[in-house]
Amino acid sequence: MEYLSSERILIVDLEAGEVSEYDLDEDLVAEKIGGAGITKALYEQYQEDEPIVLGAGLLTGTLYPASSLAVITARSPVTGKVCHAPVTYHAGIELKYAGFDYAVIKGRSDKPVYLWIHDGVADISDASELWGKNLWQTTDALRRTLGDDLIQVLAVGPAGEGGSDIAQVGVNYWSSGDRFGFGKLFGQKNLKGIALRGMGLLEIADPEAFVDAAFEVLSSIKNGASVGKKGVEDICAALGEGDVKDWLAPLVHRYSACYNTPYPSHTFVFLDADPKKRTDPGTDEPGFRVTDVEALLGFKKLGLSAEAACRLMKACAKQGVDAAAVAELSGKAGKTDAAAIEASLSSLTGTVFLPGRGIFSPWSPQQPLFGDFSISGDKGEWWERRMAVAYVFGIHPIFAVMAPELTEENLLEMSRIGTELELDREVLDIVVGDLLS
Repeated sequence: MEYLSSERILIVDLEAGEVSEYDLDEDLVAEKIGGAGITKALYEQYQEDEPIVLGAGLLTGTLYPASSLAVITARSPVTGKVCHAPVTYHAGIELKYAGFDYAVIKGRSDKPVYLWIHDGVADISDASELWGKNLWQTTDALRRTLGDDLIQVLAVGPAGEGGSDIAQVGVNYWSSGDRFGFGKLFGQKNLKGIALRGMGLLEIADPEAFVDAAFEVLSSIKNGASVGKKGVEDICAALGEGDVKDWLAPLVHRYSACYNTPYPSHTFVFLDADPKKRTDPGTDEPGFRVTDVEALLGFKKLGLSAEAACRLMKACAKQGVDAAAVAELSGKAGKTDAAAIEASLSSLTGTVFLPGRGIFSPWSPQQPLFGDFSISGDKGEWWERRMAVAYVFGIHPIFAVMAPELTEENLLEMSRIGTELELDREVLDIVVGDLLS
């Protein structure tokens, strides 16, 4: 597969301590397109080895707006279903730039290890000194050891190592959209984490036409309903929780976005420094990047202050537990005291709600946010199809529900321009149908 691709699939055998690779077949892309379409196919191919499959969407890492998404596909140790969790920030693009479109991680190591994927090379390395460290300590240690502060890290904290059902795979220092207990799966495989870094280039079949088409879509977004909005606060307002903005305002320091995503969905709050200060706060851990709307609203509904809610989300991220699950399970248990909730993180257990078929992460709200999508049928079915399409092409799943300018037609057109493959509606319908079956 020559275009929009690194052309290779990585196979990691943790039990044998070996890595291998093979070419990404153009016929597989013509049949499954990319992203979750191919990660599910690879999962089924290697399912006897209980794999974790990491993959990039067909447009991930390109100039197409919001092309920041990669996906983790595996059988959830909690639900028993094959599920798909989002990988965003700048980690989603790094696998493809590091030289691989997909990575199949199979088997179980007999000792703690981490995977280092960089510049077309993959190494399985000893993680004995990382085992027991929280997510922040792990990210710092890997970047220090491997000598690059721009390394993107997918890792688990003590919760994943200890087999918690609500353990999640974190991204760098932050929480993720893993609602399926994939952190527990990493721990079961003795896989502490995956470090990613690459500076590869992508070939495009018709680069001039691709750039022109990408800017045309971006121009339409700049005239859309999401313009001028920012952060988790405006997302909450679109969900009918308009008072979040005033509740959170005293803590807000700045906003940031995932790779090439025209909406700054991250609200960075200061907890141990003056949020109005624009110079170095003089502390290593001044605050926290709030990205999980469901968790934020969950803690707010328990009656916590904004500061207590953000401190709890920070504690959850360090331990590698799903903060939204913590909020939901704490509510069911009648816990409303922040200190008591934090003290229970290592022992909290229970069943959490997953919408629809439970195969795509509810990290993305299950309704349109700002734009008018003119939905005529069931909103739940609309959301699941919207997620399936986003996870196939590599589109940020929250931006996917706020920007009707990102249509299935222009995603297919960009893919045809980029690859010269005849990808059409019939192919997409088959891929989406398979993901939702």
